[in-house]
Amino acid sequence: MRFVEEGDRIVDRAKTRGPYAKTAARRAEIVRAARDCFAEHGYANSSLRTIAERAGITHAGLLHHFRDKDELLAEVLAQRDSEEWRQGLEEVEGIDQLGSYLAGLIQRHQRAPELMRLWLELAAAGSRPDHPAHTYFVERYERSRAQFVEGLPDEAARARLREGVSPESAAVLLQAVLNGLQLQWVLQQDLDVVGPVTDFVRLLFAQDDDAGDTA
Repeated sequence: MRFVEEGDRIVDRAKTRGPYAKTAARRAEIVRAARDCFAEHGYANSSLRTIAERAGITHAGLLHHFRDKDELLAEVLAQRDSEEWRQGLEEVEGIDQLGSYLAGLIQRHQRAPELMRLWLELAAAGSRPDHPAHTYFVERYERSRAQFVEGLPDEAARARLREGVSPESAAVLLQAVLNGLQLQWVLQQDLDVVGPVTDFVRLLFAQDDDAGDTA
C-alpha cells in the first residue's frame, strides 16, 4: 500500500496534458467513487467491482490504478487528510478560530461515521513498526504538531496558553483529545463530543477576559 497525500498532486497533474493527466483524472474519479461507497456501505460491503462501476470503468481498469481495496482505502483516507489540511490553513487564522474549526471538523466526520471508523482502525494498525501505514501516520502526526506550534508565532500568542503548558505539549494534548473523542463517538453515537472539544480549547488557552482578570 502507498500511504501518500495525493490531493495537491491530483490538482497539479490535472493541469498537464496527455496520458499523464488522464491517468490522474481517472485515479481521482476512482477515489471519489470509493469514498462514497465506503461511506454509504462500509468497507467490508464495498467491492472493487461496485467501486469500478460507480467510477464508470471496468474492474480490470480499476486494478490498473490500484492493486487492491486496502491500497484504495489508504488513498481515500490520505486524500481526506490533504483536504482537511488545506481547509485548516485557510480557516484558522488565529487561536480564536481554532475551537469552532475543530467542532466543524468533527461534525463533518460524524456525517461519514464509517470513514471515521476506518481511519481509527488503520491508525491503530499503523502503530506497529512493521505495518505499511506506520511511516505515514508518524509523519502525519509530526506534521500536525509542527503546524500547531508554527501557528503560535509570537510571544503574545504563546502567552495565551495556560501557565506551564508549552506549545509542543499542547499540540500532543490536542491530538489526543481529537482522536479520543472521535473513538468515543464511534462507540456511542449519541454522545456529545462537539461541546467537549470546544471546552478543551477554552481550557488550553486563556480567554481575553481571563487575561484582563489577572492583569
